[in-house]
Amino acid sequence: MDKKYSIKDIAQLSGVSVATVSRVINDNGRFSEETRKKVLKVIKETGYQTNFSAKNLRMNKSFSVGILVPDISNYFFATVVQKIEKILFKCGYSTIICNTARDEDKELAYLKMLESKGIDGLIVISGAKAFDINKVSSSSKIPFICIDRKPKDKKNTIFIASDHYQGALDATDSLFNSGSKHPIIATHKHYSSSGADRLRGFKDSLEKHGLPFDTSRNQITLTTENTTIKMEKVLKSQPEIDGIFAINDTVAIEVLSALLKLGKSVPNDIKLIGFDDEPQDKHTYPTLSSVKQDTDRIAQVAVENLIGLINSTGITSESIIIPVELMPRDSTL
Repeated sequence: MDKKYSIKDIAQLSGVSVATVSRVINDNGRFSEETRKKVLKVIKETGYQTNFSAKNLRMNKSFSVGILVPDISNYFFATVVQKIEKILFKCGYSTIICNTARDEDKELAYLKMLESKGIDGLIVISGAKAFDINKVSSSSKIPFICIDRKPKDKKNTIFIASDHYQGALDATDSLFNSGSKHPIIATHKHYSSSGADRLRGFKDSLEKHGLPFDTSRNQITLTTENTTIKMEKVLKSQPEIDGIFAINDTVAIEVLSALLKLGKSVPNDIKLIGFDDEPQDKHTYPTLSSVKQDTDRIAQVAVENLIGLINSTGITSESIIIPVELMPRDSTL
C-alpha cells in the first residue's frame, strides 16, 4: 500500500517546521520563495493531500457554494451557471448545482439540504416569487445573492440583473425603426421579474410610438397549445400584425418556425426579434435578431459580491444592473 504522509512527514522531508508547511499550504504568513518551492516539491513527490475536513472545521468553512437554478437546460441559465462555477473553482470553492424545475417544494428541499451541508454561500437564479432565505429557517445566516430574482428582504443581500427593461425597449424600437407599425409581444407561461421588466419595456416602446397596449391585441402567450395553430388564429383575427418581440429566443424560434409554416415571409411580412442571443440565432433562416446579455460580467459580479458577503467585506442592499446589447440580424432587416 502507498504510504499516507502526514504534515509532520512533509515538514521533516522539507527540513522546515510544521507551522511553516501549514503557512505554505494556506499561502498565509511569512516564508521565502525558496522555502515555498521546497515544500511544494515535497508535497508533489509524496502525493500529500491536505485534510480538508479538519481544515474546514478549524476555519468554520466548507468552501462550497450552492446554486439554485430553475431550468438547467435553458441556455442563459446554463451559461451563467457554467461561468460562475469556473470562477468559483479558481477561487477555491466547489459548487453544488440544484435544478429546481420551477418547483417550490423541490426548491425548499434543496435549500434545507444545502444548509445541512454547511455551504458558505448561495446564488439564486431567477424564479417566479421574491426569494425568501427564511424559508429554510428564521435563523439562517447563509450569505446569498440573487440573479434575475428579487429578494424578499434586500437588507443583507445583492440583486444582480441584466437591463431587461432597456433591452426590451430597444428590441421593440428596432421593430418600429425597421418599418413595423403593429408589433405584438410573444411570451410564455413562466413568470419572472425579468419577464415583467421585458413586458414593461415593450409597453413603453408602444406608448412612445403612439400605440396603446391592450393585452388581448398586443400579447400572445404560448402554452402547451401548438404554436402554429395559435399563431394562425392570432394572424387571422389581426392581419395587421407586422412585428413580433419574443420574450426569449426559445419562444422566438418557435414563432419563426410557425410563421414559415404559415407561409409568412420573415422579415418582409412580419419582423421578429428575440432576447438572450443564443448560438442557434446565427443558424436559423433567416438569422434571428436578438438582445445579448453579458453573461461573463454577470458571473464575475455575482462571484465577487458573494465572496465579499462570505468574508464580511461586501456591500449589501444593492442592485447591480448589467447593460445589454442589441444584435440585429436578418429577421428584422
